[in-house]
Amino acid sequence: MSVVQQKRAELEALAATDPHRPEFHFVTAGWLNDPNGLTFHEGLFHLFYQYNPYAPVHHKIHWGHAVSSDLLEWEELPIALTPGTGPDEDGCWSGVLVHHDGVPTIMYSGRKGGSELPCLAFGTPDLTQWRKHPDNPVISAPPADLDIIAFRDHCLWQEGDTWRQVIGSGVRGVGGAALLYESRDLRSWTYLGPLLTGNAETNKGTPLWTGTMWECIDVFPLGDAGSGQHHIMVFSAWDHGVTMHTLYWVGQMEGDRFIPEGLHRLDLGGRFFYAPQSMRDEAGRRLMFGWLQEGRSDAAQIAAGWSGVMSLPRLVTARPDGTLHQHPAPEVDRLRSRLLFDGDGSHLPTAELTGDQLDVELDVTLPPGATLEVKVRATPDNAEQTVYLLEHTTNGVRLSLDRSTSSLDPTVDTTPLSGSIPSSDGKVSLRILVDHSALESFANGVPLTARAYPTRHDALGIGLRQSAGQTTARVWSMNSTSRNTTAHTHRVSADLPRRKDSNHA
Repeated sequence: MSVVQQKRAELEALAATDPHRPEFHFVTAGWLNDPNGLTFHEGLFHLFYQYNPYAPVHHKIHWGHAVSSDLLEWEELPIALTPGTGPDEDGCWSGVLVHHDGVPTIMYSGRKGGSELPCLAFGTPDLTQWRKHPDNPVISAPPADLDIIAFRDHCLWQEGDTWRQVIGSGVRGVGGAALLYESRDLRSWTYLGPLLTGNAETNKGTPLWTGTMWECIDVFPLGDAGSGQHHIMVFSAWDHGVTMHTLYWVGQMEGDRFIPEGLHRLDLGGRFFYAPQSMRDEAGRRLMFGWLQEGRSDAAQIAAGWSGVMSLPRLVTARPDGTLHQHPAPEVDRLRSRLLFDGDGSHLPTAELTGDQLDVELDVTLPPGATLEVKVRATPDNAEQTVYLLEHTTNGVRLSLDRSTSSLDPTVDTTPLSGSIPSSDGKVSLRILVDHSALESFANGVPLTARAYPTRHDALGIGLRQSAGQTTARVWSMNSTSRNTTAHTHRVSADLPRRKDSNHA
């Protein structure tokens, strides 16, 4: 057994006993963060991700690799990228996967000595083996005319026979920046200037602050071609080592510039849905995954043997004004097991309804001034409970999440989370997915993602209380997906073809 396999087995043994570990989200033993290299290839969804197989801490980051035929059941494959002795000796950071001249190619940020530079790796046709470009990095330094805070993470797309790339950055004293490059061969790059630059003095201290640096930029068109199409620029706002929250610009691409029309929150959960990446599948759908950060101490994560959750796949569509509507991909519905309740929410049998793997759907009508409370992960005496609140105020409908009593552990993050929900008539479609410590909710297409860590084993209850109006409720228990145990991983690895005739460029 290799050192990685042995450590994996030790961490998996720890993780298997942790009651906070999700059962139908993708998780792994060790450390997991940003989704990378999302692609659909030869009938399989490929999810690469930032990964430390040795410990649940952010150090010496590798690229993990998992595949799925249905976006639900994931099989872990051999590690795709491992830090080497060159420009990525301190880590293989975030990036993307494209196909150039028929060759699968990863563009990632190699980290060395506190800085990151763009590197390439070339894959076998089945995407399971990767060889690094011998002349990495392919861009030797950030633009010399900018005082750069950081320079990492990649978004690539092709226009004709030209590749375009955006690299996340921040300009000291100015704000976050999306730096634009172009190339014919992915190896030689020409800097074209900032695609868009933010202003770190605007909205400071608010959920719309764009930070001092932009991480994990994702640019894509969305909507009907022509007048109904907008371009979206998703980015994660960072400030001197602190992961803040994820935002997106709606705008238009005009030559070498992105013309912004509006700035919006991607997820009302702030840092709990971070560094997302999207892809188009074979049906043309825009699917998005994000990293659900932990809300408990480093010591608790180390004791548990794992850290980080991959979000459920989200289907992203455009509203008429270009803003994003997000919802769990329809495939998630297949995880529903038993229908526990279907009817008038005021008759919800709270004494009988329990679970830490639940899918709750609510069709809510709130008159002006009315409120609806939904509690999950609640103990019978409510000593621990996590409470969603919908309010129809004079300024519209607002969704809040109160985690102040979500855990009796004083070290966990219980910061309140909230934001506005689009609703002109007080009607809200609210869906809450509970998977142990992972909570993903969607209200009229606006997500609020969070984490909760109740200490008591009886923190399983749900409840509903409405001041006025009406709610129809449906509650399902949710099936677990297959655990990616070490033995299972080895079997998958052994079954994969080990090609030696890799079609490298």
